[in-house]
Amino acid sequence: MYDFIEGPLAELTPTYAVVKAGGVGYMLAISLNTYTALHAQQDRGQVCVYTHFIVREDAMLLYGFSDRSERDIFRKLVSVSGVGAVSAMMILSSMSPAEVRQVISDGNAAALKHVKGIGQKTAERIVIDLKDKLGTWTQEGDNFVHLNNSSREEALSAMVNLGFPKAAVEKTLDKLVRDHPSASVEELVKLLLKSM
Repeated sequence: MYDFIEGPLAELTPTYAVVKAGGVGYMLAISLNTYTALHAQQDRGQVCVYTHFIVREDAMLLYGFSDRSERDIFRKLVSVSGVGAVSAMMILSSMSPAEVRQVISDGNAAALKHVKGIGQKTAERIVIDLKDKLGTWTQEGDNFVHLNNSSREEALSAMVNLGFPKAAVEKTLDKLVRDHPSASVEELVKLLLKSM
């Protein structure tokens, strides 16, 4: 229904963005990869977010992606039985789109199993269902944005929004911040997802 939304960012957090277009603020659920890309584009005034629209009985949900490649992987992930939009976003927040493609093409179900909410059977199903569907690809460079001291708070907020208990996240996060003092929000959340 919507291919993309272009306009200024009204709000940006590690889990959602609000893009203003035509006098309307569109709230889009985003991955950490998209968060990093949008954060880098924020200074340009305008951003372009590719969308995927899901209609359920109880909600209409809009998902946003910094490029078509990430959206394509999201659509393929949600096409796998047992993988919903939240699980697909967790995968894309734990790995870059290039890493997801590599893990699937290598048949590395163990790497997918480390993502919250993805068990052994689901990880194997993803690999089996998508190994031949991803086709050829080129690896894109990863963008890492180093943020100010609010990185810890944003990472904590992102993990709580993803459903992790605040107390457990804070304990692990404090150790990670000590070990990686210059880590960005994206890096901290990826480390937290692997540690929790």
